[in-house]
Amino acid sequence: MSTWVNVFLILVLIYFVATKMLPTKGVEHITPDELKEKLKRAKDRQFIDVRTPAEYRARNIRQFKNIPLHDLSKRLDELDRDKETIVICQSGMRSNQAAKILVKNGFKRVVNVRGGMNAWNG
Repeated sequence: MSTWVNVFLILVLIYFVATKMLPTKGVEHITPDELKEKLKRAKDRQFIDVRTPAEYRARNIRQFKNIPLHDLSKRLDELDRDKETIVICQSGMRSNQAAKILVKNGFKRVVNVRGGMNAWNG
């Protein structure tokens, strides 16, 4: 009996880990090179950096507004749901979570930068 419980718990754990790491439906994923092109044509786009304020101060991309992931849900009214919204973090994990929050709250054009600031060489 306890073997089945252990197997079940392991499967549940695998499911939750996998869903956190899988790309979000309705979210475009771009490379840092593709981000450079989007930055050149920034009109009708908004850029959100979801890292902590300390991470943002240490290194950032000028066009990005810092809204830490833990504050995002409370600050959605600062954003325009009709604009393409590009999110970045340090590695791409938090920005993927942010993208899920944005899609869930009615943002139609959400873009996540794959690899985040770790991959940025601008």
